[in-house]
Amino acid sequence: HPHVVAVEIEAEHLCMAMRGVRKPGSKVITTAIRGSFAGLDIVSRDLLILLRGIS
Repeated sequence: HPHVVAVEIEAEHLCMAMRGVRKPGSKVITTAIRGSFAGLDIVSRDLLILLRGIS
């Protein structure tokens, strides 16, 4: 049973290219953190910085 799950998805949304921003190649990043880090903003931020540095 995992104690923490962190997911970050970066995607190009067609709605951003066709409507709204109207800029092809616009990317949206969606992040979700669940588990024991979920309510700890500082730890969550540090975790995301670490994960972004790996990829």
